[in-house]
Amino acid sequence: MRHTIAILAALLLTACSSQPPAPEQNPAGVEDRTPHAATQPVPEAPFDAFGIAALKDPRSILSKRSVYFDYDAFIIKDEFRPLIEAHAKFLVNNPAFKVLIQGNADERGSREYNLALGQKRADAVKKALLLLGAHEEQIESVSLGKEKPVCTESTEECWAKNRRADILHSAAHEF
Repeated sequence: MRHTIAILAALLLTACSSQPPAPEQNPAGVEDRTPHAATQPVPEAPFDAFGIAALKDPRSILSKRSVYFDYDAFIIKDEFRPLIEAHAKFLVNNPAFKVLIQGNADERGSREYNLALGQKRADAVKKALLLLGAHEEQIESVSLGKEKPVCTESTEECWAKNRRADILHSAAHEF
């Protein structure tokens, strides 16, 4: 519990900026961490929440791989913390796996500016994963700048889809 509080405090400090935080639209549930007696049966989960199969299971948070950012920003929004926590827990429980974090930007701005912003976004996700217990050798962060858009229209809705960091998993021997 003490470690969780320290990690959350560190994440809050990294999220400080001159902009007020966005209001939370979908608050995350609270995890029950009370110890259960050994005589109480533990209900069976329909799938292994942090096993390898969860990476492809659409019911698992691990199937979500993108963290989206505000315009000209690299602060991780509160709504993406559960996603990052799940990926960090996966890495801690599966030390043979690695992630490649690809930082992306929308089409506005110079190539150099967007490469730098994409790297800051990828590094922000990497730092959060490390603070939550993943190991340095498990994570690589790179910037793709504006070179890999998922949407090509020149609208705010489309640009918002391109301001992201994608988390790509692979086994250690695949990197």
